[in-house]
Amino acid sequence: MRLFAAVLPPQDVADELALRVAELRRLPGASSLRWTGVPGWHFTLAFYGEVDDVVVADLSERLERAARRTSSFSLAVRGGGQFGHGRVLWAGASGDLAELRLLAERAEAAGRKAGVEMGEHRRYKAHLTVARSREAVDVAPYLEVLDGFASRTWTVDELALVRSNLPTAGVPGEQPRYEVVGRWALGGGG
Repeated sequence: MRLFAAVLPPQDVADELALRVAELRRLPGASSLRWTGVPGWHFTLAFYGEVDDVVVADLSERLERAARRTSSFSLAVRGGGQFGHGRVLWAGASGDLAELRLLAERAEAAGRKAGVEMGEHRRYKAHLTVARSREAVDVAPYLEVLDGFASRTWTVDELALVRSNLPTAGVPGEQPRYEVVGRWALGGGG
């Protein structure tokens, strides 16, 4: 199954962001972007890709330990940015980013120790993808709208393991479906 570790924003925070994204979708050229729906919004901590069923139990145990070793922390969705010359448009984060980065490092280490092929390590950049494009896009107008956005701050108190079910190829507008397959409370020492 295709898996990743993530921090999921609370529904009211996602709803706040949805209002701002609705503004973005009314801008000229917005129809050329593939917009991510609210159910797909998350801060990916570590992407595992296809994971054999026999590895999931070990990965889950290691993620549980990583969660226990990480304290709860504050986070908000704030501002935005892009990757790949407008190929990915994202909302950013503010709050205790050092603790978020630590949780991401622990989630990546959990994957490596469980035997998941993690590929090249990259410095963690907190982001929540709101739109994608197959081609380079001038996203400056979108970034201007996102720049002024700040959600309420919430306390991140759990780590989630999420299964990604990819959309059917060739079906216009179909979105990936996400299913939380594990949740672990943060804190508790160890």
